[in-house]
Amino acid sequence: MAENPDQPREYDAVLGGQNLPPPYAVVLGGIEGARKRFASTVVEVRSKAVADAIKYGDPGLDLVLSALQDESIQVRYTAYSLLKDRQEPRIKQQVDKILPIFAFDLVTVDIFGQINSSRLDYAEYFIEDLGNGVFLEMISIPGGNFMMGSPPTETGRDNSEVPQHSVTVPPFFMGKYPVTQAQWNAVAALPQINLPLHPNPSYTKGKNQPVEQVSWHEAEEFCARISQKTGKIYRLPSESEWEYAARGGTTTPFYFGATITGELANFDGHSAYGFAPKGVDRQETTPVDSFPPNAFGLYDMHGNVWEWCADVWHDNYYGAPTDGSAWDKNGNNRYRLVRGGSWYDTPKSCRSANRCASESISKVNNCGFRLVAVS
Repeated sequence: MAENPDQPREYDAVLGGQNLPPPYAVVLGGIEGARKRFASTVVEVRSKAVADAIKYGDPGLDLVLSALQDESIQVRYTAYSLLKDRQEPRIKQQVDKILPIFAFDLVTVDIFGQINSSRLDYAEYFIEDLGNGVFLEMISIPGGNFMMGSPPTETGRDNSEVPQHSVTVPPFFMGKYPVTQAQWNAVAALPQINLPLHPNPSYTKGKNQPVEQVSWHEAEEFCARISQKTGKIYRLPSESEWEYAARGGTTTPFYFGATITGELANFDGHSAYGFAPKGVDRQETTPVDSFPPNAFGLYDMHGNVWEWCADVWHDNYYGAPTDGSAWDKNGNNRYRLVRGGSWYDTPKSCRSANRCASESISKVNNCGFRLVAVS
């Protein structure tokens, strides 16, 4: 059938009318056009509509405020970015009801360690003020289900990573970074609960370096002190929470993909993983924001420092919990789980599935920790 020349085609401009425009059509008409585009099912179209709507006075502001509740975090981020610095009571009241959102570059690599994709992603978080200009950023981790452990085909797999098993993890908040030396120092100054804390225990010094040379028991004391200060429940992650968060929805050995390079994490670069080249051997920790994050917006889940988990050591996953809780019974109480690898370790030790035991009293210069908060 021949096209009706009087009807708009797919990419023609649309003026007025009741039907929604095609996803990538141009819609004219000021705030009415923005409203029509905001009704689109395409996230990019809705996000652009929000960005345009702010130009149209109070009606446009109403649209932007409504976008703070959009199902898409990208659309919410657009609205939040437009409003977060506004001080009008009406706007501030609505912005204060939601979690802040930040944007970051999410990268993946091919089997040779070459970056093959990069896109903008987003995460929600809250900020804890520890005083004296020291802040703690806690990322919202959505609940979900994942396969914990490694498949038989994964290079570097260890017998402690079996059997693979399905785990359902409730939502929680996790530290954007490993606990830094500045954060440790601030919390070490709080009243003692069970143990004294040295204010500056780390071997490699730097306010933005991860704290290290702290035992599992001292990490627990840190959690107790910050919980008392804030009224929130802070603790170490369970092992399953840690792996779920590290993977960020991936099933590959690393959250970057099939391999890892020295441009993506801090590990012993004398060794390589898979087909990737050998990298840099930095021989010490690096600032916690030095490398790209995963899809949840978490930094340094591979390398830099091992991270204490709440669980006692078990030789494998037979009998492990499947609900995301810590496995603290019937294991070797002398040892606790550490995850993530470190600057001292080979890349295979930095895999998402890799697990290691460390004496709970040990204090070494390649082991720190990361916080979890629950409501």
